Amino acid sequence: MGATLSGLANVFRPLLFWTKGKECRILMLGLDAAGKTTIVYRLQLGEVIQTIPTIGFNVETINYSGLQLNVWDLGGQTSIRPYWRCYYANTQAVIYVVDSTDTERLPTARSELITMLSEEELKDAKLLVLANKQDSPAALPVAEVSLQLGLDNLKDRTWSVRGCSAIREDGQLNEALNWLVDELKSS
Repeated sequence: MGATLSGLANVFRPLLFWTKGKECRILMLGLDAAGKTTIVYRLQLGEVIQTIPTIGFNVETINYSGLQLNVWDLGGQTSIRPYWRCYYANTQAVIYVVDSTDTERLPTARSELITMLSEEELKDAKLLVLANKQDSPAALPVAEVSLQLGLDNLKDRTWSVRGCSAIREDGQLNEALNWLVDELKSS
């Protein structure tokens, strides 16, 4: 009986791996109140969940297009940002979320992004910047967010900036994640 069950397990193991997909470690970073946690739950559950500020981190698994994305959603408060580097090891991609309406803190968002990207452990990580809250009339256009963050200066990294709204379902988040998944699959 035990041999039969073991044999069945060996037959079905490849199917289980195929269903699970390749695992990828992704960091979701950005200043506090940018919408990181809302985006994670929108992608995972397909709906908006009322969230509270993340103190520390959340880890959620999102199965998307044949990949298992282990998303580490790290708090963005000033006191927590120095600890981001503790999570850089073995990261394949960074999703950096920016509040497109918070023009006063864009220089801070830029500084944190540049500091993070200078870390050796993230030198090969793909970068997806989400210019969130595009549903607000006060939101800067995506091109302006890109300019303010200095993304054009990133010559040695695969990156993309995409507009989105964590609370509005319009396909922008899926398009952004499709780009990231395609990049992860090709590397």
